[in-house]
Amino acid sequence: MDLELLARNLREFEGVSRKKPIAEIFKIFESVRHEYGNVLADFGDDAAVIDIGGDDVILFAADGIWGRIVEKSPWWTGYTSVVVNVNDISAMGGKPLAMVNIMSSGDPGSIKGIMEGIRDGINKFGVPMVGGHTHPDTPYNSLAVAIIGVAKKDCVIRSDTASPGDVVIFAYDLDGRVGMNSPYSWDTTSFKDPQFVRECYMVMVTIAERKLVTAGKDISNPGSIGTLGMLCETSKVGACVDIAKIPRPENMDIEQWLKIYPATGYVVTAKPENAQECLKIFSQVGITAAAVGEINDSHRLDIHYQSTKSTVFDFGKDIITGIDE
Repeated sequence: MDLELLARNLREFEGVSRKKPIAEIFKIFESVRHEYGNVLADFGDDAAVIDIGGDDVILFAADGIWGRIVEKSPWWTGYTSVVVNVNDISAMGGKPLAMVNIMSSGDPGSIKGIMEGIRDGINKFGVPMVGGHTHPDTPYNSLAVAIIGVAKKDCVIRSDTASPGDVVIFAYDLDGRVGMNSPYSWDTTSFKDPQFVRECYMVMVTIAERKLVTAGKDISNPGSIGTLGMLCETSKVGACVDIAKIPRPENMDIEQWLKIYPATGYVVTAKPENAQECLKIFSQVGITAAAVGEINDSHRLDIHYQSTKSTVFDFGKDIITGIDE
């Protein structure tokens, strides 16, 4: 295995490089971020955390579907919009409550396909779409969805709270198939029983309420290593990961798997004494998890295989999102 080549390909992967504009956007809003005391967390997490008083907080997130996907499959666009938003709430230990959408399309066939995909996602995940806005006269197709959820205030799983000495855990539903529209999409839900799907995404509530992890994220378009990189960047830490320990489907190329959006996949960090309990809870709902490395204070994300090690991200010079506070 050419580990240097793998590290470079992961660092330069389009799913990672597409995150870089966030750095400039973040700067624009930086001066008004702390004006409102009810916002407990915002940029850098999978969802914002809004204090509403009492023991619970609101989780608030949004995702737009990549234009390439929208053009290839309207149905998958709608369905995926539900998947990605539910995962953002799940990753933070929350229960998703409801969604709204903004759709642009002048093509009746595309509108129908997108809405049918959303409908099927609702039936699968059990989270209602309660409204939104439609532009019926645009020359292009696009879809964005926002979601709210609820979590216990003292149990929210954040991205910026990993510490040196924490164990890195990757967790996936390996029972899936490569998506129809991209080699970097892994479908684990469209063909499964809704009850199973809902138990999978609610497992993070159990883990959160038992306070078993120190930080976590939904593995998204940057892939497994790229998502861990975002977590390290916001937590101002480094990590070293043994790629031989990362769970993956049989006969799946390691580079493809590390770049893939796994649909049901999480990276979490945990104190060593809580790692085994965390793995056990994942396994109880059919998610395969493994301890694959450790958080350190190097401010680099290194991968190693046998006796070889290579740096994917050096946060002294590399930027993923630019959010490091």
